Amino acid sequence: MKYTLTLIGNSTTRLTDELVAGAGGTLPNSSAPDWLNQGIACDVTFEADETKATEAALRTKFANVKIDIAIQPSDNRRKLLLVADMDSTIIEQECIDELAAELGLKDKISDITARAMRGEIAFEPALRERVGLLKGLPLASLESVYKNRITEMPGGRTLTATMRKHGAYCALVSGGFTFFTERVATSVGFDTNRANTLLFTDGKLSGEVREPILGKQAKIDTLVELRDARKLPHHATLAVGDGANDLGMIEEAGLGVALHAKPIVAEAADARIDHGDLTSLLYLQGYKMSEFA
Repeated sequence: MKYTLTLIGNSTTRLTDELVAGAGGTLPNSSAPDWLNQGIACDVTFEADETKATEAALRTKFANVKIDIAIQPSDNRRKLLLVADMDSTIIEQECIDELAAELGLKDKISDITARAMRGEIAFEPALRERVGLLKGLPLASLESVYKNRITEMPGGRTLTATMRKHGAYCALVSGGFTFFTERVATSVGFDTNRANTLLFTDGKLSGEVREPILGKQAKIDTLVELRDARKLPHHATLAVGDGANDLGMIEEAGLGVALHAKPIVAEAADARIDHGDLTSLLYLQGYKMSEFA
């Protein structure tokens, strides 16, 4: 079977001809390198019966080099549906932790967030607990957090614009809050967004979130719904996230990607991006930089 090894560098670690040759030399029946972006991303195709041992060997070989390594079947790499988590994926922060900072509770709430993202505690009760601690926070504070604390993960706008240019549909699906997903989806370029709704009383957070909570299963359901509505095959779907509540949709997608993810997610995903930005998801699909929107 034919597979493609994709090597992805970044702003601090460039790919060299020697590095690519060293990787290609470990592959059976490998092709000449196909540069997607000189010095940043390169494909090498090869033929093999299985790839787990090959990928493990490459990760060992380049353990001290901060590059990303992914192996996938060479066919059907281009995707027509992107389903992305928001917090620590499309943006660089966890919104609920930044809201907590407004009340001086960031350390307490971020600890709960981290445990939930590692899969140590269930997502839904953890969300209810954290939102309860935010009771009384005024709407103006949410506006301030979005304006002053939230930053986009590099490459997100290029990712959505390029995929949409080539016919894909892009959905932002978050266990966070619609207050943020609506704004982020518009700025980054998603077609739609889904998340949880915070409840207010007299312009302040009531300490409650509208039920049912959008968590792990809802993310899976959204991917399946959007896939079926567009009559897409399984292989035409891509999901990306970083936390335990993203595991289901990552496993359901044709290509599930763990981005700067917790170990439990990185181990389960088809591909992991530990160092690169969101344009890495385009390189995984075989896009050359000349095709970027």
